[in-house]
Amino acid sequence: MAVDRRQFLANSAKAAAAAKLLPEFLGFAQGNSPQSPLGDSAQKPYGSGYFGTWIEDEFSLPAFHYTCDQVHDPKAMTEVNPGLLLPTEHIHQVGNDRLVAIASNYGHVRVRQDEGSPKFLNDYAPERGAFAGGFGYLTDGKSTLSTFYPGGGRSFDRIFGIGYFRKKVATQNYGVDHVIFAPFGDDPVLISQVKITNSGAAEAQLRWIEYWGCQLYQFSFRSFMESFPGKCMHELRRQFSTRFEHRFKRLGDSSGLLESKQFTGRDPAEEKAFAATVAHLENNPNPFVSAPDKNAPKLASFDDLTPPRTFLVSIDAAPDGFSTNGKAFFGSGGIEHPTGLDHLLDGDLDESGTQSVLLLERKFSLKPGESRTLTFLYGYLPSGFDIDSLVAKYRKSAQTALRDSSEQWKKSGLRFSTHSEPWVEREVTWNYYYLRSGLTYDDFFHHHVVSQAGIYQYVMGFQGAARDPLQHSLAFIFSDPEIVKDVLRYTLKEVRPDGSIPYGIVGHGMPMPTTFDDSSDIPMWLLWGASEYVLATRDIAFLDSQIVPIYGVRAEGETVRALLARCYRHLIDYVKTGQHGLMRMLRDDWNDGLENAWVPQSSQQEVAEKSESVLNSAMAAYVFNYYALMLTYAGDDGHIASGIRQKAEEHRSAVQQQWTGKWFRRAWLGPSLGWLGEKGLWMEPQPWALIGGAANEEQTSTLVKAIDQELRHPSPTGAIQISGSPDRITSGVSKTEPGTSIAGGVWPSLNQILIWALARVEGAMAWDEWKKNSFARHAGVYPQIWYGTWSGPDVLNSALSKHPGETTGGKPFGWEDFPVLNMHTHACPLYSAAKLLGLEFTEKGIALTPKLPLESFRFDSSLLGVAKTTKGYETIELRGEGGAGSPFRWVVSRG
Repeated sequence: MAVDRRQFLANSAKAAAAAKLLPEFLGFAQGNSPQSPLGDSAQKPYGSGYFGTWIEDEFSLPAFHYTCDQVHDPKAMTEVNPGLLLPTEHIHQVGNDRLVAIASNYGHVRVRQDEGSPKFLNDYAPERGAFAGGFGYLTDGKSTLSTFYPGGGRSFDRIFGIGYFRKKVATQNYGVDHVIFAPFGDDPVLISQVKITNSGAAEAQLRWIEYWGCQLYQFSFRSFMESFPGKCMHELRRQFSTRFEHRFKRLGDSSGLLESKQFTGRDPAEEKAFAATVAHLENNPNPFVSAPDKNAPKLASFDDLTPPRTFLVSIDAAPDGFSTNGKAFFGSGGIEHPTGLDHLLDGDLDESGTQSVLLLERKFSLKPGESRTLTFLYGYLPSGFDIDSLVAKYRKSAQTALRDSSEQWKKSGLRFSTHSEPWVEREVTWNYYYLRSGLTYDDFFHHHVVSQAGIYQYVMGFQGAARDPLQHSLAFIFSDPEIVKDVLRYTLKEVRPDGSIPYGIVGHGMPMPTTFDDSSDIPMWLLWGASEYVLATRDIAFLDSQIVPIYGVRAEGETVRALLARCYRHLIDYVKTGQHGLMRMLRDDWNDGLENAWVPQSSQQEVAEKSESVLNSAMAAYVFNYYALMLTYAGDDGHIASGIRQKAEEHRSAVQQQWTGKWFRRAWLGPSLGWLGEKGLWMEPQPWALIGGAANEEQTSTLVKAIDQELRHPSPTGAIQISGSPDRITSGVSKTEPGTSIAGGVWPSLNQILIWALARVEGAMAWDEWKKNSFARHAGVYPQIWYGTWSGPDVLNSALSKHPGETTGGKPFGWEDFPVLNMHTHACPLYSAAKLLGLEFTEKGIALTPKLPLESFRFDSSLLGVAKTTKGYETIELRGEGGAGSPFRWVVSRG
């Protein structure tokens, strides 16, 4: 039976209201629920918050034991717009290098894959009879136990682990330990392993039914564009998914089912609506969306019309039954009491509609005290993979696959620890897992990419901005340089003939149709990332490797060196500088919303033509010099590098002229609006001014004090972006609540650079800022906000806002609609942890100038290891390999 989403939301709201009115009734309800929250207890490990507790799992890895009964606990409620997450739904990321699975506190799992276009292979839309997947039912013919919450048992444990999601549900007679995990590596599969125990006094005849849905949910930017007249983008996407028919067949050895989809064509009404949307945008671009690029590559598309086949296989033994008819299975009992449990699965392979599913049944008997483990393989088949090889591989390794995968995670990544604060090691290990498991494969570019994700990917439907994967990849420099190289090659393929880079990518290689496309800063991020990679790995050969750019008339291979030079020339010859010698801002710099938020419509053209960015020039002073340093190391005799250094010096000088006496201005908005950043302190340019050498010694001391006083002291969870000043009041096309988002929120992306800058001059302040930006600190200060405990958004409301510690809501969508899985929250603490060491790559090797106020700590990665004890720096190990895999020598300079 399909469940009406609106009715469910209304009932949830009523339940929450009743709970607030009747706390004693709530206590009774929780006492009888499968799981009651532990609350924010001092006995928990630091940083656990309200919704569970951090533990060390059986593999000696950190995991989060989620203990909230979200069905009855009003603290689980978040105001969300209907469509993707329920108001009481809290999610965890399970992934490897190929796919990302979204594990829900309700027990279901949605699988995201990006080949063809980013999408969920198995939507959760209960009103449409789609329940995602990754759960099942145990029945003895009289009673039923499920791994969909609340499950029908006396307890229901949920563990969010590194690479897995574990659910344990039990009654007096039976126990089910169900773990869903993504094997470490690049395979497009999940393993569903179910251990069933007979805790009763008699032998039991049992059935297990494994469920995975088949209904697509594409993160369609086309639907996002069509939603602007007031339609719901989620409903548009789900309507589009009905244009696919399903086909099923049994595998040759009868071990499982293989599903494929046939596109039946777009709805003519939708085609007409999209054409009207495009026509309107061609003449009336809104502040965010523009008309699609008419010169986009022929193979680019908004949506995947040939999605991959999916499969479900029983790999430890043949299934005893199967079905593809979800409507018949769930029947009138719905997801909690499926009618299909009353009889064997019907063997139907003919279902082709929207409630098509993958169902496998296993029958077995268990004596008292006996257990049995069932193993299923779920996945999809992109190019280069075949089902026989995948099944054979995991049939052989299934019994140890989870332990093997966990051992691989333990060996990977970077580690940072200090005896004085043990939680730090947990946080760094967790962040590495989340960042690495956020990787997917883009078969348009033929490279892996780590999308910013969060609301941008899952709700709005784009991979961007282009600066973000580059920033995320920096964290892999120390542990996985091959990932950095993959992201660099992805981005280099985006470089257009004029040296610009699309703001974002939607669907299958389609440049994002946005007014932000003319971003002035993005090429600098590519120059920075490529320079860092070459200097860290000594992989000079990378510069002479061939890349075939995708966008523009040319389709010939060019060297990395030439494409980087093209990006540099774009900044010099197209972006240029303005009347103050500062790099122009164009429509935007890092702050994508600055123009729309602070510039009235009547002044926007003037701002686009005449604005200048102190941030851009402060960044250029460092990046241009770093780029020149890399070229010199790579063999330039000074002919090219000297000119680039001169430009770096010009930008440094221009920034120096913007000193107000306490800080540097933010931007010049043109003659009509003048300077921004005189009345208030803006974070964006300040760290770069320190790093790029624009501030002299006296100015450095003054600026650091101002940052500490104006941006750090008011906030318990990370420096705020704009001080409490009139500058927080937006006066442009779009309005933003002061203390939130770009009007003074807390941004990990900015604070990463701040930590780096502070580490050069004030080690204790840098260390304090790193800790204030941690999940542990957020969970300690705001324990009853679920996000920010194990993952979070790219921006949080500051202590100066109306709702501190939360993120922004709003309609038709808001950041609270998907407030986790943003990769900035995981990448930035990793890269800045390395910068705490005062680590800089140089032409000769590496410089270490640590100012950390710690008696002992250990930083460990495949590139670099540093260990300090109470006796001093006992160990400094450099373990890098060059681009060809050969070891290289380093020169170490230590301050």
